[in-house]
Amino acid sequence: MSENSKSSTRAGRIRNALLASVLTVGVAGATGVMLSDGQIALAAPVEVPVAVQAAAPADFSAIVETVKPAVVGVQVKNNAEPVANRDTQGRMPEGFDDLPEDHPLNEFFRRFGMPRGDENGPLQPFRGDRGMSQGSGFFVSEDGYVVTNNHVVSDAREYKVITDDGRELDATLVGKDDRTDLAVLKVEGNGFPFVKLAQDEPKIGQWVIAVGNPFGLGGTVTAGIISAQGRDIGSGPYDNYLQIDAPVNRGNSGGPTFNTKGEVIGVNTAIFSPSGGNVGIAFAIPASTVSEVVTDLRADGEVTRGWLGVQIQPVTGDIAESLGIDGTEGAIVSDAQANSPAAAAGVLAGDVIRMVNGTPVKDPKDLSATISRIEPGQKIAVSVLRDGKEQIIDVTLGNLKDLDQSQQASAAEPAQPEEPAAQPASLDGLGLSVEEKDNGVVVSGIEDDSPASEQGIQSGDVIVSIGDTPVKTVADVEKGISSAKELGRGAVLFKVQREDNVRFVGVPLERG
Repeated sequence: MSENSKSSTRAGRIRNALLASVLTVGVAGATGVMLSDGQIALAAPVEVPVAVQAAAPADFSAIVETVKPAVVGVQVKNNAEPVANRDTQGRMPEGFDDLPEDHPLNEFFRRFGMPRGDENGPLQPFRGDRGMSQGSGFFVSEDGYVVTNNHVVSDAREYKVITDDGRELDATLVGKDDRTDLAVLKVEGNGFPFVKLAQDEPKIGQWVIAVGNPFGLGGTVTAGIISAQGRDIGSGPYDNYLQIDAPVNRGNSGGPTFNTKGEVIGVNTAIFSPSGGNVGIAFAIPASTVSEVVTDLRADGEVTRGWLGVQIQPVTGDIAESLGIDGTEGAIVSDAQANSPAAAAGVLAGDVIRMVNGTPVKDPKDLSATISRIEPGQKIAVSVLRDGKEQIIDVTLGNLKDLDQSQQASAAEPAQPEEPAAQPASLDGLGLSVEEKDNGVVVSGIEDDSPASEQGIQSGDVIVSIGDTPVKTVADVEKGISSAKELGRGAVLFKVQREDNVRFVGVPLERG
């Protein structure tokens, strides 16, 4: 080999060695990076990830051993009649009336109280009491107060508590609250093991342990984490559920969810399940709500809440645009109910409630929860935006329990179909047509994929006002739209009525 060839080979080896060292340094996470052949530069320092302190227990056995004796099964006998697995003529269900004598189902029917009919008489129903239902609960005091769900005990006439050691104890109903789905039972005696409600706000990602009576299998323990907070599942006006992924099934209702301190952070109430079984999404009433409601139920047998008397809805971006206000915080009043504290104090439809006693209102749920926690008879300062200006209105709250069904409904009559008094008029750019009828200006048509249809306006809706200006004619509606455009608004605020419901809708206007 020539000297030139040897020199070239040595240079290639050196170059390859350098490349290998650079690649090795790069894989190890050092600062060298290749820019081009033979060039090395310093890279930015490697960022240090956030340090996480892993505090998960090796297992939950010590916690379960402590809290499990306080968890009970709740068994109630309701007023439902037993259901027979036969028709009114005493025949077997269709498909089972011609079973061979040696068929296995015959033994099943005999064993469980439904013998096949023979010469001795007609078929008999299952002997199991179909008026029985069951759930879960837990002791919150040593003298026998038990927390459970309202839907577990509602419409019942007898109550039993099944303790962890198998005792069946008669119980009485202390009180129940259907608005939060909580109830309190009482058993006679003392010295019961009990658990405490957590004072600290739980956090997403924390370990939780659910204990209950799924499918009648008392003392069942499952574990998971808190998946989310503040869930609204449409079950009531005060929805604020914790979402957990600990397996929860039928019969877990009313049972507790614990943190790793052995404190109750929530009461298991509902599951999301397309199939009826556990899919890892369960909802629990937070301990903060449980504490307030249980305190009232133990003291008075009922929950006392303040009543403002308004129908409210969220301030959407389009509604904010139509009102010319910044942000979507608060709740817009779609109707101040007749003879309500709000109406008496001067609260009007179209007012945006932003604060109560100086505390900001985030949304309608927040307003409902805030008012419910204030004692009836107290005077509160309600801050509203009206015509772009802030006003403070003093309102003396009523008592929600005094609100009867007629007061809860809107005083307006549902729209009745009438023959149009004039030809429908098209509101250009909004995608809807309107016409004048005896009950006002009624939407007669909606274009698909139009701004109006996207906001949920339907044919038959009655346009009550544009902003806070009442409308009686099509000309009034057109004038209101023109005024919104002249003010430079990006949307026009319709107040619409559908049957007994009244709400505001912000419909975007065409630009240009």
